[in-house]
Amino acid sequence: MARTRRIETKPLGGGHIRLSDLRGFHRLASDATVGLTDVVEAMHHAIASTSPIFGESPEGRTSGITGTVYGSVRGVARLVGGGVDALLGMLAPLVTDTPSSQEREAVLAALNGVLGDYLAASANPLAIAMALRAPGGVPLAIARDALAAAFPEPERKLLVLAHGLCMNDLEWNRSGHDHGASLSRDLGYAPIYLHYNTGRHISTNGREFADLMETLLREWPHPVERLAIVGHSMGGLVARSACHYATLAGHAWPGRLNDLVFLGTPHLGVPLARAGAWADLVVEISPYTKPFARLARIRSAGIHDLRYADLRDEDWQRRATPGGRVPRSRLPLPRGVRCYAAAASTQARPASRGAKARGDGLVPLDSALGRHRDPSVDLGLPETRRWVGYGMGHFDLLSRAEVYARIRHWLSARTM
Repeated sequence: MARTRRIETKPLGGGHIRLSDLRGFHRLASDATVGLTDVVEAMHHAIASTSPIFGESPEGRTSGITGTVYGSVRGVARLVGGGVDALLGMLAPLVTDTPSSQEREAVLAALNGVLGDYLAASANPLAIAMALRAPGGVPLAIARDALAAAFPEPERKLLVLAHGLCMNDLEWNRSGHDHGASLSRDLGYAPIYLHYNTGRHISTNGREFADLMETLLREWPHPVERLAIVGHSMGGLVARSACHYATLAGHAWPGRLNDLVFLGTPHLGVPLARAGAWADLVVEISPYTKPFARLARIRSAGIHDLRYADLRDEDWQRRATPGGRVPRSRLPLPRGVRCYAAAASTQARPASRGAKARGDGLVPLDSALGRHRDPSVDLGLPETRRWVGYGMGHFDLLSRAEVYARIRHWLSARTM
């Protein structure tokens, strides 16, 4: 019988903004100014070229005095941006960062979800670096001594929790409940939380998560008797991708993974995210509005991957190639791992026979259950490992008592 214990999950205190945040936001604002100048100039060029209302917009930029003005705006924006960035860099050694606040963490998580790939590529200080954290957002050094100090009791069960798009690890604590803390108390798991930039490609995060898990298992100071991963929404896709890349790399940890629980994970993609493609299409019909497509496409690589549940590099690379549209990812679930899928439906009760049940407001029911009429796409989960919670939304999967009861039931089962 598991020992009863309680892990403290105190909210972070401290400040809402740091000097590095100022540098990051200013750099982002400077980049946005240059980008907006490009948009306005493209519209000006299209109008000056007397393009037809519908059709292709002319290539190139404005010329003469007009072109000089636009070039000057770009140059000043870059010059001012570089100067302020240098000034803040000089001040950095004089300022001591305070501990982060929950509000700051939430803002950074949302920003990374929308622009995370750009922030990472431009080395912006606002980009979130992948890390494992203890309850309460405390960073974990993945070294034997540091882990022994963070988890002094002989923890033999490991639980890793992966959050969803535009979220962070602190948001597992919702309405006073945290699946990780509760499973620690009831089943004796050591809860460890993945914190990552959700705007990057799922496959990029999956590969990095795979390497991080290998280091964690190697450095864990106690023998590991059971290993489980719980992924909410995109977190489940990142976990599946990690299993794939860990197997390719010859890592040992997939062979020690016992349970993989998906909560509202869009295994077959998210139609709601695909709706953005219609906006791109409408905007690009006319050369006068086509420049705004540059703004309409402000959706990160992570959001694009969520459309079709792209788990591997080759999935999104083929989609990025003209004419390279491919079917939904058919990456199978990891072999030898007990997998479970919990979905939510906003309906108060199951649909009548033959009627299509609603999803959780973000993820369709069949997508969350990995269920498809095509056997090559269906994940093949037995019905005993699929569960639907009615009268709840996507984020209720993080806090409803009946959801936790189901997770606890699944993870109480004997290892395979």
